[in-house]
Order: sequence, then structure tokens, then C-alpha cells
Amino acid sequence: MKKYLAEMVGTMVLVLMGCGVAVSLNCSSDCSAVVNAGSVIGTAMAFGLAVVAMAYTIGGVSGCHINPAITLACLITKRISPKDAGCYMLAQVVGAFLGSGILCLLTSNVEGLAGTGANALQAGVSPLAGFVAEVVFTCVFVFTVLGTTDSEKGAGNFAGLAIGLCLVLVHLVCIRYTGTSVNPARSIAPAIFQGGDALNQLWIFIIAPFVGAALAAFVWCAVAGDCKKN
Repeated sequence: MKKYLAEMVGTMVLVLMGCGVAVSLNCSSDCSAVVNAGSVIGTAMAFGLAVVAMAYTIGGVSGCHINPAITLACLITKRISPKDAGCYMLAQVVGAFLGSGILCLLTSNVEGLAGTGANALQAGVSPLAGFVAEVVFTCVFVFTVLGTTDSEKGAGNFAGLAIGLCLVLVHLVCIRYTGTSVNPARSIAPAIFQGGDALNQLWIFIIAPFVGAALAAFVWCAVAGDCKKN
């Protein structure tokens, strides 16, 4: 239960901090929004720093997945049991709802603040393009996670820093197109609270990250060799 609780708290912090900064800096994911460079950089840093903080806080307890896509990749590479994988994903979604709920409470009566930082396709981005973007960038992110946390070939104590920086980079590239999900839990809860386009397009931000994570797992197994050793 400690592992599941850690995943719930970690995901809550990720959603609260990352989406909270997106809302505060007006880095909206509304399809008609035009975001400025400062908002994009700030939001990207918030998500990356939240991952770094949680990696060094709960990494020793649960491994700090705080992302169902990462959990799926760990399941494919045999780093986690099916039972734990299912419980991790459930805990992550619950944590995301807690983070989104707190954010909604904080912003409900604040003039000029709207939304929950939910993902939605930006203006001019087709569903196919958005889907491909989420697959590709999730693959890059999860591939980094698998490589840096490998028990034999990984980055050791620097893994959390590398993963957080990779997430910053992914956000810097992808925010303009999808708002950047690469994490189904991070997308589900804000979309439920926000509704509208975010809810209608939610399927992209659930399916695409899982596809990208599976692809990353297979690529890592091909690159690193026998995944059973992990």
C-alpha cells in the first residue's frame, strides 16, 4: 500500500504543480489559444521540476512512475507485476483527480484564471497530427525513463534529473500542438473537470501515450537486450 500511496501523492503533485502553473501563466490548451514563449517555458519547467522533485522524494518507495504510460512500459519490460501495474495506474488517476480538484478549488473565484490545464489540440492541429505527436514524444520520454533507470545501464542517482529535463524538452516542443500530455492520468482528470474540447479529445491523450510507451518498451528491449534482467 505504501507504493500505491506514493504514486497517488506523486501524481497529485505533478498535476497540481504542472497544470497549476499552466493556468497561472495562461498557457491554455484551448484550441483557439495563442501561447507566448514565457508561458510555454514556465509550464515546461513546472512539469519537469515536479518530476525531479518527486523522483527524489518517492523514487525509493515506488520508483516514481506517476504516469500510467511509464507503468505500462515497466510492465512490458518485466520491471513490475501485472497486479502492481494495475494498482499503480489506479492510484495515479486518483492522485490526478486530487490535484485537479485542488486546482479547481484554488481558481474557482479568481478573476482571469480559467480551466484546469487540460490537454486539447491547438488551432490548426488535426487529430491525426496530435495523435502522432503524442505517440512520438511519449516514446522519447518513456525511452529516456527506461534507459536512465535500468539497473545495469542506467544513470543511477542522476536518473531523476535526466527524466525531468527530458520532460521539460518534450513540453517545449509539444505544447504548441497538443498542450503536451505524454501521461494519461495527467490528461484524464483535468479533462473531466474542464469538459468541452478537452473531454471530446481525451481519447487521443489516453490511447496515444500508451501506444508511445509500448513502442518505447520494445525499442529499449531491442537496444538493451534481455529485459528480463531488469
